[in-house]
Amino acid sequence: MADTGWPGCAKSLKGVILDLCGVLYDSGEGDGVAIPGSIEAVKRLKESDLELRFCTNETQATREKFVAKLQRLGFDISVSEVFPPAPATIAVLKERGLRPHLLVHDGLLPEFDAVDKTNPNCVIIGDAAENFSYQNLNEAFRVLIGLEKPVLFSLGQGRYYKETDGLKLDVGVYMKALEYACDLKAEVIGKPSPTFFQSVLSDMGLKPQEALMIGDDLVNDVGGAQYCGMKGVQVRTGKYRPSDERHPTVIADATVDNLAHAVDVILGQRGRGA
Repeated sequence: MADTGWPGCAKSLKGVILDLCGVLYDSGEGDGVAIPGSIEAVKRLKESDLELRFCTNETQATREKFVAKLQRLGFDISVSEVFPPAPATIAVLKERGLRPHLLVHDGLLPEFDAVDKTNPNCVIIGDAAENFSYQNLNEAFRVLIGLEKPVLFSLGQGRYYKETDGLKLDVGVYMKALEYACDLKAEVIGKPSPTFFQSVLSDMGLKPQEALMIGDDLVNDVGGAQYCGMKGVQVRTGKYRPSDERHPTVIADATVDNLAHAVDVILGQRGRGA
């Protein structure tokens, strides 16, 4: 009978999904900084027989610019391996005939160049950073409150994330403000949305029980993956807090020091050396 617990489950894995910020690198001034051991850990996973994808709620740059930044940091990553929320959101807009009002970071705007934004009938909110001004939030509120059937899309729902100079508020905080003001429930595109995780699994050609998610966000990375049927491992880097290991509702399948440690365990269990 197959071992379904950690670390024995690594023997039957067919794929690994990695979060990016807080697992591979910490964002900040310039390109940010790679977390020690993470560049080599990604290289080792790529050299193994495991499928590898990167699942991120990054919404401060286009996918191409974001991947170029990771490559400058030293990571062997291609655009086709990275799954951020914006492309998935554009597909939803086309499918439902929606025209968005955007409250996003300036770096993400080019993703929506080909999207009709006249007379908006929905609002998209992402990690807008300094664009989260009262004026901009109020403008998004006015669009929503003026619609007969308001639709709010949130590119993720994180509470905060870590940059090199400390923790920063994430999009979920502002999403909740608009939900409260407009008495509605946002549609989340990105982690922890089951649809978002399933799109990554489909690209890998794997069932949930064949894949493992590694992230620094207990609720959105680990909890979201577990809800879909995957195993979820949390790293003690990025936004990790010791209190995560005493969370009342989400319990990681394992908590490890960093990505390099996780890869040591995975490959060691698979007989490929630690």
